[in-house]
Amino acid sequence: MQGTVDGFTYGLVTPVAAYATACLGGALGLRCTTRSVRNRRSFKPGWLALGALAIGSGIWTMHFVAMMGFTVAEAPIGYDRPTTFASLVVAIVMVGIGIFIVGYRGATPMALVTGGTITGLGVASMHYLGMAGMRLQGRLEYDTLTVCLSVVIAVVAATTALWAAVSVHGFLASLGASLVMGVAVSGMHYTGMAAVSVHLHGAAGSAGTGDSPATLLAPMMVGPVVFLLLAGVVVMFDPLLVMGEPDWGRPADGEPGRPGVPAQRTQGPLRAPVGWAADRSTRREPPSARDW
Repeated sequence: MQGTVDGFTYGLVTPVAAYATACLGGALGLRCTTRSVRNRRSFKPGWLALGALAIGSGIWTMHFVAMMGFTVAEAPIGYDRPTTFASLVVAIVMVGIGIFIVGYRGATPMALVTGGTITGLGVASMHYLGMAGMRLQGRLEYDTLTVCLSVVIAVVAATTALWAAVSVHGFLASLGASLVMGVAVSGMHYTGMAAVSVHLHGAAGSAGTGDSPATLLAPMMVGPVVFLLLAGVVVMFDPLLVMGEPDWGRPADGEPGRPGVPAQRTQGPLRAPVGWAADRSTRREPPSARDW
């Protein structure tokens, strides 16, 4: 027997909240990654790890915020906690691998493709592992073509996000990149959910039996949500993370260590102006180089 699936039980509330969560995690992760790349004095591993935690937690939280609106009319839904939290670990670890690759290798095509593929596969793995943690009187079936499309969207979205992290430097530009990333990640989720159908075992159960998905999932999301808020506080109180590296913190024109800026031309010895005579009788000497 096929179950009646509804992914929007609360209307637009869960999609909008899920999108906002994805944007928040993406914005924090992008700024942390940018900080590690742009500022040489920063603690690179620490900022990259914070970025991986922010993006991984944001994507995981987005998934389960959206899942609050997923119901099957004929059967109550439960969630296995170990499997659910394992999907969070998968998201953070695989996103971290991709971020560290790009953070240390830069925006080279090979680094972006490798890091983006690993990160995208991590996002897709988190999604389908989280779905495997669902418990109901039936089994989930997937349309293979739609699943493949969702994986492609995840890889493209991850690659674009990593490129933005190392290439987009302004705050407003990073904010725009996080909004695009939120669209891509949410699109991947709902594309994957479009592939789902439920085949119930035996007779249909009672839709009113058991707790609602929101009641079951909300306590599990407290930790990641609190972490995202704390990471947001770190960003807000670090001006380099918000506004980027200030001009006074960069090497001046001509100083070594600033790529793309030609070295300042070395001038020859200074000469006295025309008409300045070294008259010994007046005991006036030409100015030294230090006086100039």
